[in-house]
Amino acid sequence: MRTIEINLEAIAANYKTLKSLTNVKVMAIVKADAFGHGMIEVSKKLESVNVDMLATADLEEAELIRSAGIKSPLLAWLHGKNTDFASAIKNDIQIGLSTVEGLELVAAAAKNSPAKIHLKVDTGLGRNGAAIADWPKVIAKAVELEAKGLVKLVGVFSHLSGTSEQADMDQAAVFESAVEEASKLGAKFEFRHLAASGATLNYKNTHLDMVRVGIALYGLDPNPETSAASFGLVPAMRVSSEVVSVKQVPAGHGVSYGYLHKTTQETTLALVPFGYAEGLPRIATGRASVLLNGKRYPILARIAMDQFVLDVGQDSVKVGDEVVIFGDAKKGEPTAEELAVAADTINYEIVTRIGGRAKRVFR
Repeated sequence: MRTIEINLEAIAANYKTLKSLTNVKVMAIVKADAFGHGMIEVSKKLESVNVDMLATADLEEAELIRSAGIKSPLLAWLHGKNTDFASAIKNDIQIGLSTVEGLELVAAAAKNSPAKIHLKVDTGLGRNGAAIADWPKVIAKAVELEAKGLVKLVGVFSHLSGTSEQADMDQAAVFESAVEEASKLGAKFEFRHLAASGATLNYKNTHLDMVRVGIALYGLDPNPETSAASFGLVPAMRVSSEVVSVKQVPAGHGVSYGYLHKTTQETTLALVPFGYAEGLPRIATGRASVLLNGKRYPILARIAMDQFVLDVGQDSVKVGDEVVIFGDAKKGEPTAEELAVAADTINYEIVTRIGGRAKRVFR
């Protein structure tokens, strides 16, 4: 009744397209279950096309990738108090760090071989990353530990805010200064990486030694101003359900909770078993639309946990007809971007939250 189709060939093609847009290495971000697309399946597909590097947020995610037999270079950068760095080192998972304390914990776990690390500096986003005032201490500790054979410096990175081009260029300048300072303190890095999907597509001067592609890898727009399709990227996720009930009701009939929609004439109601438990935002009621038999229908009645109802008028609809929640605009289907706008959010949230009882099918 509920299907999430993942086109792995589209993801592989998107990766190749992104590779063609730059002269540097391309890191594929597969965190959060590959943005809802299936972390293991996507990682295996990317390894088959010789991905330069994979990356997750948590080490737990990275460990699952290694457990699946995937051997591509792999980075994880978001850690808690009890993170098992020894296991990460054993499984050749590169570790993103930004504090002296984190470096000391990793060094303590590096008993048999040095930990491969990437150091993160906060250039203005205000999230993870060493504060500029703390950066010299972090670099000094990393250089000291490398001299002892406990760590190996692989990368240095930061993350842009995407607030504006000027704000991003200001951050790029801060990053360049931080890398220069690290170099003066004796740190040498194989990879400098700053650009995520938006900057990869828009600012070639930020590509440096490696770019990190997340949302664009899955064929989706990194921001409202940047169309992934204009770069030849194709959406890899298609979400659909089916009509499970059809009935005639008179004019003035209330539909779903709160009677946000009442019929204005004798009409046909079609019930679709896909609700907010599957990640269809309740707030999108009255603004989202779906595709049924080649025609768009708005979801006028309140989206419920398990279902929503379409008022299809006098159109011919039968049980079993496919209902497309979102997919590819080139096929006339609603898009994840459209649903995001209807829910006052972004496409990232739509695809990472979709699921529930829906069945994933990999093609």
